This record gives sequence, structure tokens and C-alpha cells, in this order.
Amino acid sequence: MSNAYFERARKAKNVNRTLHGLHERKQATFSERNQLKYARRLVVKLGSAVITREDEHGLALGRLASIVEQVAEYHVEGRECIMVTSGAVAFGKQRLTQELIMSLSMRETLSPTDHTRQDAGTLVEPRAAAAVGQSGLMSLYDAMFAQYGIKIAQVLVTEPDFYNEETRKNLFSTLSELIHLNIVPIINTNDAVVPPMFIVDQEVSATGKKRGIRIKDNDSLAALLAAEIHADLLILMSDVDGIYNKPPWEDGARLMHTYTAGDKNLIKFGEKSKVGTGGMNSKVMAATWALDRGVSVVICNGMQDKAIKSILTGRKVGTFFTESTAEKATPVEQIAENARNGSRVLQNLTAAERAQAVNTLADLLISRQSQILEANAKDLEEAKKSGLAKPLLSRLSLTPSKLESLAKGLKQIADDSHRNVGRVVKRTKLADGLELKQVTVPIGVLLVIFESRPDSLPQVAALAMASGNGLLLKGGKEAAHSNRALMELVKESLAATGASNAISLVSTREEISDLLSMDEHIDLIIPRGSSELVRSIQEKAQHIPVMGHAEGICHVYVDREADLDKALKIIRDSKCDYPAACNAMETLLIHEDLLQNSSFFTDVCNMLKREGVKINSGPKLNQMLTFGPPQAKSLKFEYGALECSIEVVKNLEEAIDHVHTYGSGHTDVIVTENPTSATYFQSNVDSACVFHNASSRFADGFRFGLGAEVGISTARIHARGPVGVEGLLTTKWILSGVDHTASEFTDGSRAWLHQSLPTDQ
Repeated sequence: MSNAYFERARKAKNVNRTLHGLHERKQATFSERNQLKYARRLVVKLGSAVITREDEHGLALGRLASIVEQVAEYHVEGRECIMVTSGAVAFGKQRLTQELIMSLSMRETLSPTDHTRQDAGTLVEPRAAAAVGQSGLMSLYDAMFAQYGIKIAQVLVTEPDFYNEETRKNLFSTLSELIHLNIVPIINTNDAVVPPMFIVDQEVSATGKKRGIRIKDNDSLAALLAAEIHADLLILMSDVDGIYNKPPWEDGARLMHTYTAGDKNLIKFGEKSKVGTGGMNSKVMAATWALDRGVSVVICNGMQDKAIKSILTGRKVGTFFTESTAEKATPVEQIAENARNGSRVLQNLTAAERAQAVNTLADLLISRQSQILEANAKDLEEAKKSGLAKPLLSRLSLTPSKLESLAKGLKQIADDSHRNVGRVVKRTKLADGLELKQVTVPIGVLLVIFESRPDSLPQVAALAMASGNGLLLKGGKEAAHSNRALMELVKESLAATGASNAISLVSTREEISDLLSMDEHIDLIIPRGSSELVRSIQEKAQHIPVMGHAEGICHVYVDREADLDKALKIIRDSKCDYPAACNAMETLLIHEDLLQNSSFFTDVCNMLKREGVKINSGPKLNQMLTFGPPQAKSLKFEYGALECSIEVVKNLEEAIDHVHTYGSGHTDVIVTENPTSATYFQSNVDSACVFHNASSRFADGFRFGLGAEVGISTARIHARGPVGVEGLLTTKWILSGVDHTASEFTDGSRAWLHQSLPTDQ
């Protein structure tokens, strides 16, 4: 980030900014992570493990520079930033150890058996190391902050600074003045003079009793300072991701994303950091002590990229300490684990039991129609007030006919579900008494993220039930009322199966970015929505497979041998039936002979204009016309509305090349009466769906007879095109033998057969 940015921002700040409210007790902490963006006064504590390199040979300069940049950015924004830094002793010990080793070189030369070098690190006195490390560390901070035009000040504290009322008052007066002068205070215990072991009594507002906190490390020091200056947020940066219920390396360890006072007995603490003085126990004590005095706290891994920025933007980073029980609702990680367990219950049901659950959901869509439409009306009203775009309003709307169509699709899924899970795909007799089967099984836990379309919820839920998959649904906030009403019906339909937790609607508080990092719990992500949403999901989900399509740039090519009446009918339906759909035509390709030898171009333009479609011309067509539609800005564009492009091509091959150059591999159509041309087009166009003399709108799970779809995939692995139940299944291999061992086939005592067997036996 450039100095110019920081300079501009600094000029916009209030130069009279002070450490306001120093003597006023803050009433409440933040109750949710998304409120942390409002924190104005920050205390950031850096642990020794964050400051130093993992090999314990010097400072982690890159990591430290990133942290300084984040603090600098928020400081310039107008937030009041104070840093509490560890690392002086560790840094000084490293530097002194190097000096000591150099001085021992002569001794080793004179006495090769002298092993003092091996113990050099233990010979360095901590107070001397602190004296050396403090100056070096501050010089480094000074240079780093100077890059952003920010001045810093070192404040070293000792025991008397807190015991003595006058020095205590002076300390916080100094901090206030430094903030007033636009200087970032960097605080550390003066370990060169006094060991950091003392107790300070503070009054606890809840009980009125005195209780002290032992200042034995910089965690407790940071907590004390944060409480004294009434900070909004304390960030304790360590070398672990947050608080675990037991040491992270032990089996069953689980990261606690939120922590309240009631969680204390749930934690088993491990060892301290190798380079610091504070263990996780001391961090929890410091955090709860600060929380008790009105300071929100996050314990996080300081080695994580942009940790401070992630915390202040509401991301689920580290452990958030809160007094509120609102966030203690079932964590999304637990919801995902419930979904996996629920999937195993669904998988073990009979096909008839899974079908019954889907049929029940279909019936509820009709019997509870008024309840669903009432909830949907609330969403529509709020969406109109917020100015939601017309195509999205269309997707958001539910009608009796939509619900009836949904119910029919679900019934179709139920009828087909008898041949899904456990179907034998392949059966082989490997040897006498040794049989191998490949059978279909659920993928596991799916995360489906969808925008504006509440009708997606029952469709996807039914497909998950039929395939035995656990499911997390993340709907857009614009459909919140509709989604909740529909989810109640899903839960009700699952109740009789004992797998009610297999499918859940994720709270709107959960950030998508947090869900995308849950690779331990989620096996496949399916985004349904705008190209921006899908592209964003594909970019951010680094460790979880994503199935779907980013764009629906669909083409209709009218060949020279087309029936032009058929062509007009197909074009009209492809573009105008539902222009917001991903399978709507976006570009019309016309053979050049039809422009020269017929009135087709005029007819198609007139038809589209009557339907309210805005027409854009491709570059080749634009050159051929003296007057005509404006040139399209890009032919690789999904309009998603009553708008399209028209381009001219000279032959079938050029049409195919155009589709490959500008298309998205979704759905492409040829209109022709020449079966050879049709076959050539369908064979050579590399898209998920390729049609002859049929509207592009047929690219749909219900119309394909799948009952519904979780989405349309343009990927080439696993599933392609409209994805129904089959696309939500994978396989596993089941081998049954008697006493077979691999070595028997090597020594010749048993022989391979590899005989294919019927799959229906």
C-alpha cells in the first residue's frame, strides 16, 4: 500500500483525536463478530512465536511487516491502535547467542573437546537478552512504521507503574497524549530491570469484589492495559489458530470459534509455546479477565495472512470471546457434522423410506401453500423496497403454479430414488471365491449456495434425501422468510426418518468465506446464482471441489438449411420464455446466406423487438449494416435479461468456432433441416448440452426427467449438464473373499480370473 494512500487518509482524520472515555467504564462488549468492524480502540498483542522465525534464528520479518501494515492502515483510518509486543528476550537471546558462539571459536580451537558451544543458548542471562532485544526490536518497528509515515513510541512498564497511583496515572496519561499526537504506542514489560511477575488488583463490576490478574506475560499485560483504557477489542496473536477443547495435536481436538465463561470446564490445556512465556491457559485467563471488564477479545494465529483485517471484517478467525449467548447457537461446524451423521442415517434407510420422505415434502408444498406464499410475499415486499433488480425479483417470486410444478418434480425424484444408493455399477469375479463390486454411495455433505431462488431449496433438499447426502443450504438474505418457511417443511418431512439434522439452513450470520474453508466437513460445493457469485466461490474454495457454471452464454445457430418458421419459434422461446435463466439464449448466430437471400434477419429483429428484447450486433454483422443495432461491447457476455447479440457466420465450422471462442460450455443449439449438419454440430460443439431444433430452455433437470437439479455443471469431471441424483453419487468398492492374500497370486497358488458378472444378481 502506497505512502500516498496513507498520507491522503491521514489528512482526512480528525487531528484532535484523543484517547476519549479514559475514565468511563464501557457498558457492553460486542455480541457478534460482524460487529467488530465498529471497534474504534484496538489493542494488538504479538506473541514471541509470532515475532520470531520457526527455526528460532531471527525475526519473522515478512510476517511482522504484514502485521505492521494492517495496524498502520487502521491507525490511518482513525482507529486508536496500541501494540503490546513480546519477542525482546527471544530476539536478544538469539543475538547474544550468536555473539557468544563467535567468542567461543578460539576456545574450541584451543580445546576441540570443549562442548560449550552446545550450551551457548542456555548461558545467556534473560535480563541481558531483554536489554539487547528491546532496542533492536524497537529499531525494527520504527523502520517499518516509517514506511507509512507513522511515528511510534516505546513504553516500558514495571511493577511499580501499576502499584503506585501516581505512576499509574502518569502511564495512562502518557498513552492518551501519544494517541492525541497521532503516535502508535508499543508497550512491553521492562524485563531488563524487573521480572514480569506481579499482581494488580482490579475491581470486578459484576461482584464488587477485588480480584487480581498476575502479570506474568504479555497476554496478561495486554489484558490489563485494554481494560484500563477501555479498549473495544483486544487481539491476542499466538502461534495456534485459537482455543481448542484440548491440545490441537490430540485426537478429538476441536477449535472453539466462540468462547463464553461457561466453556472453561470444557478445555484441557497443553504445553506452553517454545519461545514465549505464556501458554494457552494464561491466554484464556487474560481474555476472560478483559472480557469481564467490557473488552471484546479474539485469540488468533498471528501467522495467518491478514489476520487482523479478517477479524475486523467479521470473518470467523480464531476464538471470539463474548458474554452473549447469541453466537452459542449450534456452530456451523457442528451443523455440518450433524449433516454427515444424518447422511449416514439416510444412506442406511431403505429406498422406500427415502422416497417417502421426498413424497412427504412434495405434499407439504401443496398443503402448506398459503404459509409459503405469505412468507414469500414478505420477501418480495422487502426486495422491492431495497430496489432489487427485476430479473432477481422474478427468481424470488413463488406462485401456486411454481409450487405445483415443484411438487410434481419432487414426486418424480421420489419415483426414481429406488435405483440410486447401493446400485451395483460393476461386478467382477477376480478369482475363485473372490468377488468385487462397485456400488453407488452418497458424496457426503454438500454445501449449496443460492441467490434469490427459494424454489431451489426444496428441489435440492429432495435430491439430497434421495441420494442420501447431508446438505447445508446457504440462501440469499433477500429470500430469508421464504427459505425459513420451506426449511420447516424439509425438517418435518425428515422427522420420521430420524435424520432431521441431515439438512440444515445455515444462518445468514455465517460468512460464505468461512463455509468455504470447512474442508474437513464439506465434500462438495454447488453455487447457484449470478456469474459473480459462482466465480467468487470457485476462486475462494481452494480445498473443496466446486461443481457448477460461472456463466450461461448460450447460442442458437440458424443454419442455411433451417426451416425459418421453426427458427423464429425456437429463438423466441430460447430468449423470451425466461430471460433471467442461465439456459436462455444470449447470442443468435445466423448463416450469412440468410441475410442476403431472405427477409429472415428483418423478421427475427421485428419479432424480438415486439417481445421487448434489446438487440446488439456482433462486429461482422455491424460492418455489413448501414443502419442497424449498436455493436455489442462483448460477445462473451451473459445478459440475463431481455437483451441479446446477433452475429453472422459464413458456415457451420465458423459457427462452431464462435461457440468455442465466446461460449461458456453450457447449452448451444442448431436449427437446421440437414441431419448431417445437425450431427456434425452436436458432435463437435464441446458444451454440456447440445440441441438440434429445440429451445435452449430444455437444459433443465425437471425437463430432462431428473425431477429437479442442484445446478447445471459445465465441468468435465464427475457430472456435466443438469445435475440430478446421479450427479450427487460416487462409488465405493466392496471386496468379498474367503482367506485370500495377495502373495498367493504371486507364488502361483491362486490364479486371476477377472470375469465380468451380471450387475442385477
